[in-house]
Amino acid sequence: MFQLNKQDQETLLQIARDSVQAHLLGRELELPAILSEDLAQTRGAFVSIHLGANLRGCVGTIAPSLPLYQNVSDCAVAAASRDSRFKPIQASELPEAEFEISVLSPIEVVTEVESIEVGKHGLIVSRGNARGLLLPQVAIQHQWNREQFLGETCRKAGLPPTAWKQGATIQRFTAEVFP
Repeated sequence: MFQLNKQDQETLLQIARDSVQAHLLGRELELPAILSEDLAQTRGAFVSIHLGANLRGCVGTIAPSLPLYQNVSDCAVAAASRDSRFKPIQASELPEAEFEISVLSPIEVVTEVESIEVGKHGLIVSRGNARGLLLPQVAIQHQWNREQFLGETCRKAGLPPTAWKQGATIQRFTAEVFP
């Protein structure tokens, strides 16, 4: 199983913060030289930004074309400025902002819903052009059971909460989550 060491986690968190700061100040970002093979892998990731207990942005990619460190940089800027659910982060808010990064495993198709472990797996439910994704930690935060998690992922896709029983494609992944 893929797992980042503490130094790589700290590097990604610093890249996320520096990327948002450069964006907010209108500066060009110079990413650090990356020596870690793990950070150079092409992996999906999400960056969540919290101000206190409030989520202020969460953006990610499940099929990235960039190395992990560049993907985190792009996702951090998008979470701070382009998550349509929230007003953009202001430069004055950045010192209080807390960053959380979720590095994703490869995506797997679920053939048996009983194989979904709440708290371990994140979900993607799709049908047609509709697709919803929830990270593993969301089910824990809301104390959902497996069926509630599936239903809420369907809702996120704009589908009826029972779509997972009615032909929607269910996929799962794990995520290494660190603040």
